[in-house]
Amino acid sequence: MSRAVRIPEIDILRGFALLGILIMNMPGFSYSQFAEADGSHLWVGPMDQWAENLRDMLFSGKFNSLFSMLFGIGFTIQFQQMQRRDPAHASAMYLRRLAMLLAIGAVHASVFWTGDVLHVYALLGIFLLYGLRHASDRCIAGLIVVCFAYPLAADLLRLVLMTPEFTAHRVKQAQAYEATNNAAYGFGTFSDTVIENVRVLAYRYVDQWNLWAEVDWYSTLAVTMMIGLLVGRHRFMQRLPDLMHLIRKLIWWSLFLGLALGASFTLIFELNRSPEPSLIKVLGGLCYSLSRLSLMVFYTLVIVRVAQSASGRRWLLPFEAAGRMPLTNYLMQTAVCVTLFDGWGFGLWLNVGPAAGLALAALIFFAVQVPWSLWWLRRHERGPAEALWARVTYAPLRQANLTK
Repeated sequence: MSRAVRIPEIDILRGFALLGILIMNMPGFSYSQFAEADGSHLWVGPMDQWAENLRDMLFSGKFNSLFSMLFGIGFTIQFQQMQRRDPAHASAMYLRRLAMLLAIGAVHASVFWTGDVLHVYALLGIFLLYGLRHASDRCIAGLIVVCFAYPLAADLLRLVLMTPEFTAHRVKQAQAYEATNNAAYGFGTFSDTVIENVRVLAYRYVDQWNLWAEVDWYSTLAVTMMIGLLVGRHRFMQRLPDLMHLIRKLIWWSLFLGLALGASFTLIFELNRSPEPSLIKVLGGLCYSLSRLSLMVFYTLVIVRVAQSASGRRWLLPFEAAGRMPLTNYLMQTAVCVTLFDGWGFGLWLNVGPAAGLALAALIFFAVQVPWSLWWLRRHERGPAEALWARVTYAPLRQANLTK
């Protein structure tokens, strides 16, 4: 198979997204996702609360949105390359590629960490991106609007369905899961964490109310994935120099909207921390959805603009190196963090607050992942996980060619 031509800006954006994802995943690695179900602060120190609010305003949702957009762009580029190489087997190759990603994500989620997003990308890739490969731009734009509106409609419906008694019941359920999380992840063996992972995943995907929340999550990622599909289809990443005049204008608008909306939802949720649904929280959720899109666009445009100059590219080389092996580095983040935080490792569970978590995420990325990526790529074309992924994708085709 011929080597694919890489687009440096995509690798840089992937690396930047990996840093943001690690920052946002740090709470999930270091304490229970159910810890704040009653609306109270887990970390009471002012520095931790400021760090938590700043993290949510600038990072929450922006980088998994960026990564899902890049996944949509990558689908278009990779599928087109597969069609050029072997039109008869392009669909089978790409579906095999996504099936492999689904298997990796399922193992990652059930054995190592329930916050895995790979299985979500794989499922959306199979049922959304592949299903829309021949759809018109108008059809895709309509689906983007529907998926964006779904969480807002769901929040409004929750106002009607969720009574105070039901909310109290859900809080008690979450507190029970928090207790078992703390026992398994904070003090248990590796096998205890695997058992707890499976319990949490079953609760997420079998319980109807949690499943409703999962649909919110899938629809949110679907929005940016379909935006990526359109970006890839119209070859925007290959035409960046021609788009610089538009990019310069959009940078400031996206920054202003992102910060204004981010400050709004942060303030709304900080002042309304009780678990009951309310109209002001519905407004906060809308501000959050708009903010994540606006700041994602801002980060994307700033990076691609800086990357157009030689000096800018030099500054962005650490992100480019990490972004050339995104699957390897994503899985490495889990390996490092569960070893640091779980009881069978260094046992830092419940001992690292938001402020320290921000510093630790930066340390892991710049002191571990960037040097490792630079070292590996001087010796190999792909990261180890990417090489395995490609081998599984293309091996049946190579075997078929050999037997002809």
